[in-house]
Amino acid sequence: MMIDKLRMPALLFAFAAGLAFPALAASQKRAPECTVILDAASGDVLHREGICDRRLNPFSTFKFPLALMGYDAGILSDEHTPAWDYQPEFDAVKRDRKTVDPTIWEKDSVLWFSREITRRLGEEKFAAYVKKLGYGNMDVSGDAGKNNGLTHSWLKSSLKISPDEQAAFVRSFLAGKLPVSRKANAMTMAVIPSFGAQGGWTVHGKTGSGRLGDDAGKANRNKPLGWFVGWAERDGRKVVFARMQVGADSADSPKGPKVREMFLKELPHLMKQR
Repeated sequence: MMIDKLRMPALLFAFAAGLAFPALAASQKRAPECTVILDAASGDVLHREGICDRRLNPFSTFKFPLALMGYDAGILSDEHTPAWDYQPEFDAVKRDRKTVDPTIWEKDSVLWFSREITRRLGEEKFAAYVKKLGYGNMDVSGDAGKNNGLTHSWLKSSLKISPDEQAAFVRSFLAGKLPVSRKANAMTMAVIPSFGAQGGWTVHGKTGSGRLGDDAGKANRNKPLGWFVGWAERDGRKVVFARMQVGADSADSPKGPKVREMFLKELPHLMKQR
């Protein structure tokens, strides 16, 4: 049976659309991710790809601004002072049941140490610092009705920041433009972990790991979130960066370190695109 010549274009269009729509739907469902790199001196965008203006919880990348607060307030003194002993009431994972100083805190991402800093700051001073630093949406109220902003606001709760804002924050930090003391700036720079990257780059940054929430606000095991935020330098040049990635599958191990390792491998290629 012959197909009407007038119907042939419509049939061909429908066939093509049938092939295209699944691909389009798949791209729309793709997990959000972003890589943004700025020149530290000029602020010029060197690389920006993905969803970089969406605010998400910072998780352990919040240890970056929290170090500034701790040093500026005099709670922290230098790279190894104070060294706080673990207490049973901290209820930490086994790995973190140890004596921790500022360097270990940043390197091992010890949550109870963060909470001891915020506890010593108190709600009013903590909120004032976050606002003064202009960090993300500046909301440290915590979960509604739970009064847990001091301990949970940056962990799948009220405080959120975008990759664009993370990179801008690091740039202000490197320029010494944040409203904290010079000592706070210098000490924070000293305790942020450093890594060697391909192409002769030295990278300084903080990871963050967590999970996106589902429609009910509960952590979705199938959406692990990873951050890596900081700066990199080579031959006198500095760039600031933020990488965020949400996985499409469940993950038992923290995603932040995986995002970091991938960024360290890809940095030379990303810079060659300039």
